[in-house]
Amino acid sequence: MDSFPLSILDLAAVGSEETIAESFAGSVELARTAERAGYQRVWYAEHHNIASIASSATAVLIAHIAANTETIRLGSGGVMLPNHSPLVIAEQFGTLAELHPGRIDLGLGRAPGTDQVTWRALRRDPLASDRFPQDVVELQGLLSDKSPLPGIHAIPGEGTHVPLYILGSSLFGAQLAAELGLPYAFASHFAPASLFEAIAAYREHFKPSSQLESPHVIAGVGVIAADSAEEAAEQLEATRRARARNLFSRGDRQLTSEEVDALLASPRAAVVDEMLTYTATGTAEEAAAYLEDFRQRTGADELITVHYASTAAGRVRSVELLAGAVDPAGERAADGTISSP
Repeated sequence: MDSFPLSILDLAAVGSEETIAESFAGSVELARTAERAGYQRVWYAEHHNIASIASSATAVLIAHIAANTETIRLGSGGVMLPNHSPLVIAEQFGTLAELHPGRIDLGLGRAPGTDQVTWRALRRDPLASDRFPQDVVELQGLLSDKSPLPGIHAIPGEGTHVPLYILGSSLFGAQLAAELGLPYAFASHFAPASLFEAIAAYREHFKPSSQLESPHVIAGVGVIAADSAEEAAEQLEATRRARARNLFSRGDRQLTSEEVDALLASPRAAVVDEMLTYTATGTAEEAAAYLEDFRQRTGADELITVHYASTAAGRVRSVELLAGAVDPAGERAADGTISSP
């Protein structure tokens, strides 16, 4: 089987029997494992007020992982830019770039990364999403050699040229990434509906930029690689149950096991299963074969894998197994720019 570039999206998931500290320790081990195995990068996503995801302070977590690894690229997948000012993000990721030169990525999303109640607690500006394209351009300028804002400089940040990536699950992100000449990462690991349409729009309308000469598509895909197909199937079912509980619980009241059973036996299970449409499940060889087929169908230049398991150790094992079946090493420039294969 041909090798192809693989990366990882780590949600710093907190298992039902784990503490947040244990989750962070697992994220360090996962990144170290990915580094040894030749994965391209590990990204961390900004989510808020979700008990099972501990990556809310994304830049802080990246700093911790970077201090405990040596070479692998690390970044956000993504920072939800409307939750922040471009200057603050330029300073945060400029700091990371100065501390860890040539290793930092900045993926940007437009969604709040949370529910409406938490959205209000974040003091989010209701119009911030509408300004997303302008804020991306401003952020890019703040990281360049010359600030776009008279008298305002990102310190640290200015001159670091941290590479930007646009994340999305719709045509909006695809069109913006194409217009700005930036890499595009599609969240097909949980929002598969518009995958092929978005990729086609991005490639058709792409305009070369100083960061990227030709389109670069990163497609998200779930992975459950286990020592046996039976173990993988069990983990897939555990993932379905956890996803159902997260989606349909309300407030502080979590669904009981019996309620999850009833939900997954009802038509509402279709929502859960649609989110898991693109999930490679099975032994390492079976998962690798699925990813190869997915890559060929999408034409993706890089796959970013989300490893599902009930524990941090299970995710690390999945990363190890997959690397044994697919050589994930690929070509990337030291400054983070990408040339399409």
